[in-house]
Amino acid sequence: MLAVIYLRDASRKKVAHGLDPAVLRDQLFELWNRKELQTLNFVAIQGFSKLSEPLEALLTILESCPGKQKGRSHTLGHHILLEFQTWMKEHPQLTLSSLSEQQALELQHRALRLLTDTQASFVESLINIYHLGSLDPALLRLHIVKLQALKCYKEAAVLCVKLKLQKEVNMEEMCVPLILQDKMSLAESFVAGHKDLEQRLVTLLDSWCHPYFNVEQISVRFPRLSLSKHSMGQIQPKLLAKHILRLVEKFNIDHGLYPNALHKRRLDSLRFLMYKRFVEKSMTEDNWIDHVQCVVADDHELQIKLVEMLLQYCSIQKAAQWSLRYNIPRNRLPIGVWETQQSLPPDLQQICPSDSAQAEEWIPSQPHCQRFYQVPLTKDKVHFVDTVEALQRCRHIVLKDGGVVGVDMEWQPSFGCILTQRVALIQLAVYDQVFLLDLCENGFCQHPDTVSFIRSLFSKRNVLKLGYGMTGDLKCLLATWHQFLEEPLKMEGVLDLLRIHQKIQSGKVNRTHNGPKDVLVGEDSAEKGLSLMIRQVLGRPLDKTEQMSNWEKRPLRISQIRYAVADAYCLLDVYSILSSNPAHFGLPADLSSVSSSQSGKSGDKMRKGKQAKEKKWNLGKEECQGAQRVSPPRSDTEKGLLCGEKPSEKNPPLPPQQLRVVCDNMLQGLGRYLRCLGVDVVMLENTDDHREAGRLAQAEGRVILTCGQPFQSLRSQVGEGLCLYLDCSEKARDQAVRVLKHFNIQPTPSDIFSRCQACNSDQYAAVPREDMVRMLKRKGFLQDQDNAEHAQQTSRQQEEEKLGDILTPCLTPQLPRYALHCRWAPLSGLDPDTLTFPGGAPIQLQAVPPALLPRIPHFYVCTRCGKVFWEGSHFGRVLSMFEEVLHITDKDTDFAEVPVTAAQQN
Repeated sequence: MLAVIYLRDASRKKVAHGLDPAVLRDQLFELWNRKELQTLNFVAIQGFSKLSEPLEALLTILESCPGKQKGRSHTLGHHILLEFQTWMKEHPQLTLSSLSEQQALELQHRALRLLTDTQASFVESLINIYHLGSLDPALLRLHIVKLQALKCYKEAAVLCVKLKLQKEVNMEEMCVPLILQDKMSLAESFVAGHKDLEQRLVTLLDSWCHPYFNVEQISVRFPRLSLSKHSMGQIQPKLLAKHILRLVEKFNIDHGLYPNALHKRRLDSLRFLMYKRFVEKSMTEDNWIDHVQCVVADDHELQIKLVEMLLQYCSIQKAAQWSLRYNIPRNRLPIGVWETQQSLPPDLQQICPSDSAQAEEWIPSQPHCQRFYQVPLTKDKVHFVDTVEALQRCRHIVLKDGGVVGVDMEWQPSFGCILTQRVALIQLAVYDQVFLLDLCENGFCQHPDTVSFIRSLFSKRNVLKLGYGMTGDLKCLLATWHQFLEEPLKMEGVLDLLRIHQKIQSGKVNRTHNGPKDVLVGEDSAEKGLSLMIRQVLGRPLDKTEQMSNWEKRPLRISQIRYAVADAYCLLDVYSILSSNPAHFGLPADLSSVSSSQSGKSGDKMRKGKQAKEKKWNLGKEECQGAQRVSPPRSDTEKGLLCGEKPSEKNPPLPPQQLRVVCDNMLQGLGRYLRCLGVDVVMLENTDDHREAGRLAQAEGRVILTCGQPFQSLRSQVGEGLCLYLDCSEKARDQAVRVLKHFNIQPTPSDIFSRCQACNSDQYAAVPREDMVRMLKRKGFLQDQDNAEHAQQTSRQQEEEKLGDILTPCLTPQLPRYALHCRWAPLSGLDPDTLTFPGGAPIQLQAVPPALLPRIPHFYVCTRCGKVFWEGSHFGRVLSMFEEVLHITDKDTDFAEVPVTAAQQN
């Protein structure tokens, strides 16, 4: 009825040549303020048809809409723009080409001035409607320069990418501000697809890694940029080196373009090797020599650094030996090394591997056998496979139906210097023998029979493959055989014992095989990973001395072969014990039912992490203060109120739904994590004034979370304890943990993703796959070629009847994990014509990949913003990330072990 009244009023105010845009704008603005969005949509669609010049009128409306440049998806201007696009689909004759050249150019200029919004769909919609890509590149470039002058660097970069203007602007002027603002991903997007720009970005970052680089050079080059403490943190050599090596692999950049980063990484690796050999003493002489030569290579400065380190860590004689090997000039040698060179006898002037490797026996010493796990096989049961003939024998034995195979792989340690690690050795263990596939043998690795065997091995369902932490193995497999990228491996019958180990750890019922004593994971234990599991299950750990060997060097030493065999065969022994008595280890009878996606940190890492945090916090190195402390803390008990390990004694345990906060725009990452755990979070936009946080806190009873200078002014606007300060340099995840502990918030697994990550709503609608398919087809996002003729014969009325089946009040019976803490809306409230919810949000169908439909039975749609979610892998990662603060009961433990992974947003 209200819609009819508005249309009647509109007709009265209609001018001679059509509806006045100002009249339509006022009507829409009034409906928007009254939050009558369904009526607004109806009035907008009807009003567009009554405009004499719709393309011009749209700009007139957008130019006068409040908040058009806020970058939000819930502004009136953005809402009108979306409705206009929907209306245009039914009026394909309305295009810019229908206007005169002068009129079209004028409209394009006006539309261009609106492009300061960073909301992706807003920008893209204007570009598409007004064909802005056809404008003179010089004009577009001028607009980009204006945005940069206004310090709208993000907006300028987004617009450049959308309009494909990367070649028209200066790469450094665009990317340097983004990098300093911690927007490296946007800088990557800017250069992606342009080989020269990709190389220039890597070269730029590498220049900042030079030992004599001075940050003042950036200030001179870009005087408008303010180099804050946060900005300085983005150009630390260690972080830059990580970015560079990642980009080099992503963009396939030539190694000669990043010498400084490579030198830095090699120097760090050299320090690591010195520590492993001479401090930790966990690396053999032979392995150390192999790796040092690989890391130092032909870098003359690193060779000199090696000699200096040897003088510090080892002895002057060892330093002299290596200085002779690399022929270091006398003037570059440390004091005393050249004199020691002259006194060395000839037999000590060469660096040679130890002679012990030549005299190794297959059966190690008695003390070694008593201390470490031993494989119950003689040497003749270990077979090297380096020919097609030997592979056929291996295939016949390993691929027997009903068999169990222990699988492990070895590759050359990279120490961060090698980008792509390829498998050097694959170990396949059955109960009476072990096969070692030598992939370093010329011609054998890439032989079609070898590739076919690997594909058959992993795809054969009735052969159980056992591994431990197979993610790394599979990554190296893909680097070794690019064929598996083009035609992916089928993984059938694979059991990763890492997941089983995590399950054992979470139950804390780990026992050794030969004794009743409980073994707490990581407590007084030097082992970790597979070695720790072997100790817990079989009573003795693995000997990991040869783990970091040069696996590409031939022939392999006996100790290397023994280690490689044990690494694969131990999996069979562990599986045999666990499957014979799973209840003893807190496992289900069917080990394969333990979810392969179960995520969690190993107990030893968790304890070490907690101990490190306790130590760090006790030292007070990273303090943050609550607003209630105006003066500095007077005692140790007053320190670190928000950083404390224990919850505040004043606060009783609370569910996350009872904490309502507003996050400053400098803490958006923190806000997303809290929202992810079910906390009611409002986040300020980048362009919002900090005082907006105070207004929201007062109006809605929220706690302010802030950092930096705004803290001083914001804390005076709210009550005591309602404005908290956090350290911006700390990771968002750690900030979230501190906030939860401070307020004694105890989230459960059911709280994860109970709020929409995009808009903070806690109300969803469940949509079955069949209904999602119909919606996608209805809106033109999914084409069904087989039913094209039938679809043409189906009338609109029949289509609406089909949609009527969607809008039923019943919910999908299979709800996600967060169903307990969400509100579920019936689909009967969905408008069958526009597919919008009562609040006015259309379902974001364009973000649903058609390829996903066969695999996802149910979708979940936020009723406030229309964002579509589905079951994915994010739940396990969040569960692992916040394990220390999650309140998990016995019921929750069973619930978290269900092999269904949780909500992933589009």
